[in-house]
Amino acid sequence: MTINNSFAQTLRSIFTDGGVLLFCVVVPLLYPVLYAFIYNGETVREVPVVVVDDSHSRLSREYLRRLDATADASIVGRASSIEEAKAAVSRREAYGVVYIPSDFQESLMTGRQTRVQLYCDMSGMLYYKALLTANTDVSLDMNAEIKVGRMGGNPIAAASGIQGGTAEQQSALQHPVRYEWVALFNAQSGFASFLIPAVLILVLQQTMLLGIGLITGTRRERKEKAPSQWSSFQTLTGIALAFIAFYIPVSLYVLGVVPEMFNLPHIGNLWEVGCLLLPFLVAVFNLGVTLGVLPRKRESVFLIVVFTSVPLLFLSGVSWPAAAFPPFWHYFAQIFPSTHGATAYIKLYCMGAHLSDVRTEYFALWAQAIIYGITAWLCVRYVYKEHPKPLQP
Repeated sequence: MTINNSFAQTLRSIFTDGGVLLFCVVVPLLYPVLYAFIYNGETVREVPVVVVDDSHSRLSREYLRRLDATADASIVGRASSIEEAKAAVSRREAYGVVYIPSDFQESLMTGRQTRVQLYCDMSGMLYYKALLTANTDVSLDMNAEIKVGRMGGNPIAAASGIQGGTAEQQSALQHPVRYEWVALFNAQSGFASFLIPAVLILVLQQTMLLGIGLITGTRRERKEKAPSQWSSFQTLTGIALAFIAFYIPVSLYVLGVVPEMFNLPHIGNLWEVGCLLLPFLVAVFNLGVTLGVLPRKRESVFLIVVFTSVPLLFLSGVSWPAAAFPPFWHYFAQIFPSTHGATAYIKLYCMGAHLSDVRTEYFALWAQAIIYGITAWLCVRYVYKEHPKPLQP
């Protein structure tokens, strides 16, 4: 089979096979939009919380007033005991409990340390993050004000000539060193901005693997055979050119248009992203052909590819830092193109880096493309050689 025949035959398979069309066209076009739309809110606001105030004091009421005024928490009820508050959480009326002890104000007035206890529903980490952030901010602000109130007899404050004073002087006592917190490349500290870019890369990889697996499985079911070593190479080259040519516009839509649609971080150069796509798509294609030797029926590819989606998202190093991986999982993650592809894409398009800044990932993808290219050719030889039937269009 010539390269041209293999190229045309593969394109015909993509557009005439319902399964391939679904996973190589419909899913890449719709799934990223659906995923980004679900998480478009970025952050969780006004998380319902129940309070148990055993202090009933002026300071406890001030703490709760400030907590309710934050953007992250909303007090929806008060309970007389922890058990009553837990029952409200079990009914999903709230996602957390704030408990203020009875000696809250007394401890503060007498110079002793006190505490506010926070109990969270850990079924959703975003609820925990919102409630913890709100309570931490309120406690830090009240701590600073209480310290200023105690500075009247402080020799350091007296030596500096600051006792009471203007609002500016009070602010200097509360925050001697002024700081400004700026979240780089994710201004809202949102969930979508850090997760969706890696998901987009994973969508391209998994759908391409599924498409290749379906076509390979179909050819194995038909027992197609390549008559010569050179024919196997031509067949593989034609299929590769067809898939890569088809996936380039699909990839540019997924990686370029979707972030623009949902205002995800996109400050990089789309041309450099296109340069990254070439080794990524070649590596994914060759990996798909290599894995295609495993399923003997086209439906079997789902068992191999689909269940790996979530593990590969974790292995990409986005949801959990790769530096904290155990050695085995760190090296295991290097097997998959999505690991290097997600890291490089985030640096290029979301953080404004250049190709020279991602040369490690870039060369790693080319290395995978070459290694998996060799294994793909061997697998094509094996699959076609085991069947006596000539290659059919």
